[in-house]
Amino acid sequence: MKEIYFVDTTLRDGQLSLWATGMRTGMIVPIASRMDRAGFSAAELISTAFFKKAVRELREDLWERVRLVSQRMTRTPLRMICGMRSGFQLLPTSVFTLLMERCAANGIRQTRLSDPANTMSSLNEAVRIARNAGLEPIANIIFSISPKHTDEYYAQRAREAASLDVAHLCLKDPGGLLTPERTRTLVPVLLEKSNGKLAEIHTHCTTGLGQFCLLEAIQLGIQIVDTAIPPLAYGSSHASVFNVVKNARALGHTPMIEEEAIRPVAEHFTSIAKREGLPIGTPAEYDSAYYLHQVPGGMMSNLRHQLAQLGMEAKLGEVLEETVRVRAEFGYPIMVTPYSQFVGAQATTNVILGERYKEVTDEVIQYALGLRGEEEASAMDPDVRARILDRPRARELAQWKPPEPSVEELRRKWGGPGISDDDLLLRYFAGVDEVAAMRAAGSPREYRSASHPLVTLIQQLTKRNQWRYIHIQKGDFSLHLEKREKEEVSDGN
Repeated sequence: MKEIYFVDTTLRDGQLSLWATGMRTGMIVPIASRMDRAGFSAAELISTAFFKKAVRELREDLWERVRLVSQRMTRTPLRMICGMRSGFQLLPTSVFTLLMERCAANGIRQTRLSDPANTMSSLNEAVRIARNAGLEPIANIIFSISPKHTDEYYAQRAREAASLDVAHLCLKDPGGLLTPERTRTLVPVLLEKSNGKLAEIHTHCTTGLGQFCLLEAIQLGIQIVDTAIPPLAYGSSHASVFNVVKNARALGHTPMIEEEAIRPVAEHFTSIAKREGLPIGTPAEYDSAYYLHQVPGGMMSNLRHQLAQLGMEAKLGEVLEETVRVRAEFGYPIMVTPYSQFVGAQATTNVILGERYKEVTDEVIQYALGLRGEEEASAMDPDVRARILDRPRARELAQWKPPEPSVEELRRKWGGPGISDDDLLLRYFAGVDEVAAMRAAGSPREYRSASHPLVTLIQQLTKRNQWRYIHIQKGDFSLHLEKREKEEVSDGN
């Protein structure tokens, strides 16, 4: 039938979905070269959201991760996921330009670009900057469900995206909302309007339908699919590469991937998951209520946590119902960062205070003012928009304009003329003190591969209960293991 190409999401979206961006550089390096042999058409590695987490919580330099992985993955293009309006911050042009330049300099070769409202005229500037930096840009067309997100809507967006200077288009379904039925109507529209450009599909397994949608898309003509390697597949992550390869082959297609090269990678990450107590992805059960509120999985866990802290866990159902109402009043924004957070936070505030729109955040006011896009603001319910803007804070923010500092101004603010471009960006996203703390933490922790003989030996020995002491000696290497009683451990000895 046809050749099918695979983009790996394990190192970026897979771990974001299941490990809360907790994958460390030392977990990736031991198996990067093996992943490179698999024949992926690209591998996602980082996004703008990773910088703050890596520096502040993992105490790791994300640029060092990129360099180390790019040295080991020389055949597989590494990919960055970003956009000028796709995060909580509206990135100044100078920051986005420098970010694209440093991605290219450190080993990134592709960037998948998004606009949270699918405004392709806004995406055009990001595409131009990425091209000038030497990156291959890919245009995301984000899928959503609402009265306005029809096949005709997506036909228009696909036509606009195809007119951009991009390598190909990507139907991005971050919420896992696609169904096989909708895939059958949407994919032909995307391919018809793509002006001959290749199309990629990126969907999650949040509702348990991800792998079925990928196979439908393949049958309809899509040649590039995004998958993950277990244990970082399924759940709210992506379909397993092994499952999609097997079924694509059964349907008569030729998967352009070396499965045997990936199996040790799956074993490596499974071993780490068990050692570190990290989640292992399992197929999700279908939940029809998800199609009503469309709250992403990570945001759902945050909602539960926040309500629990307030002793209001029982209010979750009410918050989700209010989320549906707020989204409609906001003009049906796509439930993707940052819009899903705007909608969810407002719904939560309405429920907690017992009065709708009594309090609103600055971000919601900016949304209503059109600072995130006039199309979004004009689609709002007029009465709700008027209520949001009828307050002193809205009049203040109406005079505010997103700052557009030069690189020189950024240097003065974040460390002076001697700071490197890489460190300037780290400080911009995470803060000066946090970067200093990261540097003081030293090199990333190493994680030996599960297939390493010493690791295997230690794992097997620690399972044996009959020995209290174990001593391993080989040359200059010496390791002493001692089993301690619970009382001793609790005393801190």
